[in-house]
Amino acid sequence: MKQIKLMIALLLLAAGSVGNAWADHGGHVRFGVMIGPYWGGPWHYPPPAYYYPPYYPQVVVPAPQVYIEQQAAPAAVPPAPAAPVAAAPANYWYYCAAAKGYYPYVRECPGGWQRVAPQPPGQP
Repeated sequence: MKQIKLMIALLLLAAGSVGNAWADHGGHVRFGVMIGPYWGGPWHYPPPAYYYPPYYPQVVVPAPQVYIEQQAAPAAVPPAPAAPVAAAPANYWYYCAAAKGYYPYVRECPGGWQRVAPQPPGQP
C-alpha cells in the first residue's frame, strides 16, 4: 500500500509540473516533462524574436532567341540612268556706272547694268 501511495504521489507531482508546449516561429513544437519544483519557465533559452523566412532561389528562364528572316532582294534591276547635272547658277553682281553703285542699292540704271564677278570685301 505504501508503494501505491508513493507511485500516485509521484504521478501527481509529475502531472503538475508538466511545462507548457513552446512553439517557436519556425514551426517546431517542443514538449517537456519536468520532475521537481516548477519555477515558471523553461530551462532553456527562449527562441529568438526575429524570424528569417526560408530562402527560395530565384529561377531565371532566358527568353528564347527569335530570328527574323529578311526578305529576298528583288531580281537585279539595272540602275536608272543618271540625270544630267545642271550647272550651278553663276552669281554676278550688277553695277551701274551712271549711278556709281550696285544693285539692289541702286534700283534703276539709265545707262544699263554691267555684270561683275563678285569679289570678297577687302580685295582690290
